[in-house]
Parts: sequence; C-alpha cells; structure tokens
Amino acid sequence: MPRISLLIRSSAIALCLPASAAFADLTSADVWSDWKSYMTSAGYDLTASEATNGGTLTVTNLNMAMELGEDVGEGTARIVMPDITFVEQGDGSVSIELPTQTSIVVNMTPPNGEKVDLTIRFDQTDPVMSAAGDPGDLTYTYASASAVMAMDGLTVNGLPIPQDIAKFDLKMSNMAYVVQTTVGTLRTIQQDITVDAMDYDIAFTDPEGEGSFKLLGAMTGIAMDASGDLPLDSDPQDMNAMLNAGLDFDGTFTSTGGNYELTFNGPDGSGTANSTSEGGEFGFAMSMAGLSYDVLQRNVDFNMLITEFPLPLSISAAEIGTSFLMPVQKSAEDQPFGLGVSLSDFTMSDMIWGLFDPTGQLPRDPATLIVDLSGQAKVLFNFLDPSQAAILETTGAAPGELNALTLNKLELNAVGAQLTGAGEFTFDNSDVVTFDGMPRPEGGIDLKLVGGNGLLDKLVGMGLVPQDQAMGARMMMGLFAVPGEAPDTLNSRIEVNNEGHVLANGQRIR
Repeated sequence: MPRISLLIRSSAIALCLPASAAFADLTSADVWSDWKSYMTSAGYDLTASEATNGGTLTVTNLNMAMELGEDVGEGTARIVMPDITFVEQGDGSVSIELPTQTSIVVNMTPPNGEKVDLTIRFDQTDPVMSAAGDPGDLTYTYASASAVMAMDGLTVNGLPIPQDIAKFDLKMSNMAYVVQTTVGTLRTIQQDITVDAMDYDIAFTDPEGEGSFKLLGAMTGIAMDASGDLPLDSDPQDMNAMLNAGLDFDGTFTSTGGNYELTFNGPDGSGTANSTSEGGEFGFAMSMAGLSYDVLQRNVDFNMLITEFPLPLSISAAEIGTSFLMPVQKSAEDQPFGLGVSLSDFTMSDMIWGLFDPTGQLPRDPATLIVDLSGQAKVLFNFLDPSQAAILETTGAAPGELNALTLNKLELNAVGAQLTGAGEFTFDNSDVVTFDGMPRPEGGIDLKLVGGNGLLDKLVGMGLVPQDQAMGARMMMGLFAVPGEAPDTLNSRIEVNNEGHVLANGQRIR
C-alpha cells in the first residue's frame, strides 16, 4: 500500500505540475527557489542544473526522486523534466515556460517478488502559464490545449512488455487551472481546474494466457475545486504528523457525463459491460476533524453480459450515492461519524425480473433505498500513526467507544411495500454485561411498514415463501408491531430503557 499511494501521488504531481509552480515568487530566482523548497518538503530529492541570464532563469535536467517504501531497496519514483524557464515580464508578472514532455520513471525492487520498471509520459500541447500578485499572495493561471498521460515503457524482471500486452492512455482536452496561494505559518491554497473532456484506454493481457481485459471510457465537463492548509515543513509520509501540524483540505470533483465499455475474459469467465451516466460528483476532506467523502452519480445505466450467465443484466437508477465520515485522531472528547447510502428510482430489466417473477405478480415500480446514520464516538488511537496502528493490530484492543447512534432516515420502497424509520440511541460503555459484551444502549426507534402483508401474500402465491414461514413472519410482526390507521399498515416503536429492558410498543419483550 505505501508504494501504491506514493506512486499515485507522484503521478498526480506530474499531472498537476502547474500547481507546483503555484508556490513561486515574482522573480525568476525566487520562483525556482520556492519550487525547490516545496518539492523537498513534499518528500522529493531534487537535482538540476541552473543558468541565469538577466531576468531569465533556465533549469535543465530536473530530476525529482522519492522512495516508494519504508524499507530501503523497495523502489523509487522519479519525475524527469528536460527544462523549465522562468522569465520576468517586467510588468510585475512571471512567465513559466513548461516543457511539452515530462516523464515519470518508477523502479520497484521488492525484497520478494518481481522487479518492475515503468515509465509514464506526460505530454502537454501549447502550455501557457503565468504568475501575478504580491509575494506571499499570488495567483497563477495555466492553460493547455491538450494533455496526454501514457505508459511509455514497462519491463518485468528485465523483460520488456509490449503495448499490446499492457496499455494505459489518458487524454484531456482544454485544461485550465487557476491557483491562489498565500504563505504564512501554513501554506493556504485555493485551486480551480476545468477539463472539457477526458478519454482513457486501459488494457492488459496475461502473458501466460490466463486472461485479459480492456477498458475504454470518457468523461465530459470536468471541474475540481479544492482548498486547504498545508504545513510548511513536515514529513509527507507521516499523515498523522501532518494533521498535527495543521493539514486541512477539502475538494469537490464534478463532471457532466461519462461512459465506459469493458471486455474481459479469464479462467473464471468472460463477458462485456458498459455504463453511461449524466455526471456526478466526488467530495473529499481531511483534517483533525476526520476523514470524509461523498460520492454521487446521476441517471446511471449499466449493462452486463456474462458468457456463463444465460441473460443480459440491465439496471438503471436516477441517483446512486454514498457518504462517509470517520474520525482519525485520538481524543478525550466525542467526535462525529456518519454513513449514508442512497439509491433512487432503481429499475431492472424484465429479463431479470423474469428469473424470479415470471408471471409478473410483483409491482415493478422503481425502487428507492435511503439510509442516513450519524453518531458520536470516542477514538482511543491515532489511526494514521503507523506505530499505534501496529499496537492495535497486535493487541486486538478496541479502537474506540461508541457513545451515540442516530438513524436520521430509513426508507425502503420496493415491490409494493414501504418501510420507513428514524430513531436514536446512546450507549453506556461502563456496562458491557447486560447485552453480552456490547455497551448497553438506551433510546428508541420508530418504524412504519406499509403493504407488508400484501407483499407476503404475493410471495406465498409465487411459491417463494412457504405458508408456514409466512405464518411465522406474521406472528413476529404481531409481536413487534401494531396496526396503523391505514389499511395494511404496521407501526412499531422499539425501545431500550435505562434498566436494559427491551420494549415493543410499550410491552416488555426482554
């Protein structure tokens, strides 16, 4: 995992090289000096040749290297740029002339396993970049008609792998980048990126004939807004230390549409898949308050055909999303956490329905599932501290204490029935006896089921549920629920009191 994360970061830095220059000053020498300072603080060993002629500073043979693992000899990643020229314009701005081609060279030499050497080429067409503003408060703009990121060479144990075996191509059109940065006790950055369109082509074939896959896709209307505070001097491989030093960032990635086509085959099967969507968004944030992400796709259509399965699979949804919030820092105080899942207007093809409902007895209206959970927990370990994570793994100690859990919303609407609910509980961690090792809860949840008996009747009629099991299910519903005012409606309130008693609609059941 350390090698993978560092490789991704190395590739991202090369892709966003204009952002790196956002830490320049208004003279060519100071621009280059700050570039070196930033890259060094990011964990790179930097070498280059410099030449100055008046207000122009030319940097050649720029090489930025980073270790890929904690153990010496596991490998390195290097960003190689032939030249960069910083030119003072005489009007208070600096032009930064970037090379049209940059290389990322990755050499992985694990103690056990295959030696891998990989080269990724990053090409820009007509890149234009400039900096303006005051020292310590600068705005940088960048534009390029197109940019291509492609695998340019791969060897495994010294044997070259041709492109018809392994391929990675990523093409972007009309990139634009604006960065505002200020430097104080922390480096504060606000950046906006837009890309008109992005196409990708990824393929791999097992040289031993065990299988292959090919992925072709595209995205349109890409935009990313991000901001954050970065420590000026800390170890980028120690995320826990960076958080303690003030790391705080968040960003949102959006697109207006996307599609992909996948073909695959192997010992376990073969097939094709394709998907289209009308865009979506991905939000990500990290700070002392915790780690969070939020993913959403709109108007998704997905189709799959597997040779070992007799029917094509087709599904669609108006929205598919998930969200997550997790504290990562040890604290004596409670910290918030959360989890959300949303699936709206979900439909399946009639062929899929026909597998278990050939006579069409079940309503086939679009289905919806919404789950929204939040709570409070006390974190007992710094999850991003490797030494504390190792202690947690070896001792099996509890990573934290659950103190409160709230079901903000539950909604399941499918096959003619609807289940809704909401409630909240607190937990007494000093009592793990009443509920057999689990902290004792106190609180309640309200549930409502509409159409449950009607659905059960249909399932019995279809032969999917035996009559005796249906009778048992009705007895359970009678124990935990009471009839509502509307037909085929059941209401239930499940409570746990401060004595550990469990009650259903006021009747003690435990």
